[in-house]
Amino acid sequence: MSAEHNPIRVLLADDHSLLREGIVALLSGDSAIEIVGQAANGEEAVERFIALRPDVTLMDLQMPLMDGHDAMLAMRALDLHARVLVLTTYKGDARIARALGAGAAGYLLKCAIRLNLADAIHRVHAGHRYIPAEVAAEMANYFGSDKLSGRELEVLRLVADGNSNREVGVRLAIKEETVKAHVSAVLSKLGARDRTHATTIALRRGILTL
Repeated sequence: MSAEHNPIRVLLADDHSLLREGIVALLSGDSAIEIVGQAANGEEAVERFIALRPDVTLMDLQMPLMDGHDAMLAMRALDLHARVLVLTTYKGDARIARALGAGAAGYLLKCAIRLNLADAIHRVHAGHRYIPAEVAAEMANYFGSDKLSGRELEVLRLVADGNSNREVGVRLAIKEETVKAHVSAVLSKLGARDRTHATTIALRRGILTL
């Protein structure tokens, strides 16, 4: 049968209603794609996924109640073959890697939706990965760079919240000298000049989230 009789069934999950309306309008002219459901948060997205079993899920990363990353993990636990295309404003390499690690089949920036969304849906539905050049380039910029350890990430989060080395030490029950060593390692790995610069870099790359 033709694609007109078997459209790609799509679930759309994003907490911004205007964006959802825009995507519905954008895809309305493609008879090979049908929006079968919408969700405004991650929990709702998982519920809709269970009820509808869409061919492709369009997933925002930043949503209330449950974020897109955890929603993807839940969907993939239910169906290892679930195809999820991330739609986001964030292109930090750490965030991209985290999404792909959770099982995303594609990663599309929202600024490129108008030109590339339909093609991305078709490619993901066909079993391919969809990684635009600018997203791949962002990942390549930091390929092979040292990752922060779990402890270093804990220290960075507390530093980003404005805690002094002594306060970080108290919070983590470690010596202040140990905190200083971790901060030094974080600055080196991120190529940062100081604590504020490290926080800025970590937010831009998606290592830290607001």
